Amino acid sequence: MSADDIIAIQQLLAAYVFAIDAKDYDALDAVFVPGATVDYRAAGGAAGEWPTMKAWLKGALASFPLTQHLIGLPLIRLEGDRASARTMLFNPMRLARSSGDELFFVGCTYVDDLVRTAEGWRIAKRVETDFWAKDAPADLIAEPAS
Repeated sequence: MSADDIIAIQQLLAAYVFAIDAKDYDALDAVFVPGATVDYRAAGGAAGEWPTMKAWLKGALASFPLTQHLIGLPLIRLEGDRASARTMLFNPMRLARSSGDELFFVGCTYVDDLVRTAEGWRIAKRVETDFWAKDAPADLIAEPAS
């Protein structure tokens, strides 16, 4: 197990959350391999291949002027040029409403399969599991995938 690989994967996972919160969806192209599968269905979202999910994220997060994806230290297992990671997420979200913004909280675990590429580590598969929500608006419905 290489400490350099662990650090590189941790930095990749951090790049994901910072890109999501900055709404810099193009930066996510350096996080996922082009044919990666992404599954956000546990949170009421969609599942599909990157870049279809990139477009879906842009629409699904459009009503949230503020998100803060706070991740814990990932549990990483390395096997040569492949790795797996489980990372806990706590995410305060502010939903824009005409009657005033609403703040609520969600959490989940990201379960990732990663591969080493010529450009470095990338996510090949991501699944959200163990989703929960606190104070989420009752009428909140995820944006369907196109």
